Amino acid sequence: MRTKKIIGLVLALSLVLAASLAFAQPMRGGMKGWKGSGGWGMGTQYQRMYNPKTVETITGTVESVDKITPMKGMNYGVHITVKTDKEAISVHLGPGWYIERLDTNIEKGDKVEVKGSRVTFAGKLAIIAAEVKKGDNVLTLRDSTGIPVWSGWRR
Repeated sequence: MRTKKIIGLVLALSLVLAASLAFAQPMRGGMKGWKGSGGWGMGTQYQRMYNPKTVETITGTVESVDKITPMKGMNYGVHITVKTDKEAISVHLGPGWYIERLDTNIEKGDKVEVKGSRVTFAGKLAIIAAEVKKGDNVLTLRDSTGIPVWSGWRR
């Protein structure tokens, strides 16, 4: 009787262990985010667009928050449109898998100060953000040379 209980317990623990190992494996196929940066890593064509020589600071109100895929082969990113006194400009924040996990949320109607590199993207002016200030919160996205904080390493 006691032996049957021990065997049953060992089998139950084995099943739990096997199930936890199966669920811990990364998904194969359709989830690009499991392997690499989804096109948001260093050295990509998109990352090379950031130019420290064109960095400027704008202040305005967030008109919209959207998900966009900047270039073919990339995972989606988070993009905001900021209305300043002079213009409404697109601001690229970063990959969705990174931005959506941060404590600071940027929402429509927020007053923000954006520091970033002004670029021409798909024929229109845009800013690739390095820093976004919302009230007392500062969302740092890139260092002074343009290296994204989500890259996890430095040159």
